[in-house]
Amino acid sequence: MAGKITNFFRELQLIFSLILTILGFIVLFIGAAGIWYQDFCINTLNFSSDFLNWSLYLLIIGFIVFISGVYYLYTFFKNRKFILDEIKTNKRSELLKKHAELKNTARHMPSKYQKMLKDKEEELKIK
Repeated sequence: MAGKITNFFRELQLIFSLILTILGFIVLFIGAAGIWYQDFCINTLNFSSDFLNWSLYLLIIGFIVFISGVYYLYTFFKNRKFILDEIKTNKRSELLKKHAELKNTARHMPSKYQKMLKDKEEELKIK
């Protein structure tokens, strides 16, 4: 069961990290606005004062969620760039140098990148 859930999240890693980043930014904005611009939030956005009492907690939670989303987004694009740059090579020796790192990185990416690496291994006759 855990493998199915992990594979599901791995396939949609980009979407979930984008959602996490956007959601974190919104909560961070609401928390910051609730702390520094309480009159604006009460009059214009029609937030209740009970809701604004939680602004500090929203700010902290929003910051944590936003940083987590940005981190996952950054690691996705960094790993994607690494895999695509290494797969472009047509030299077997260059691919063999980083083969273990490539396999480990591809294991944490969607199946599309695992298939690309497998195709390149077959093309260059690497086990």
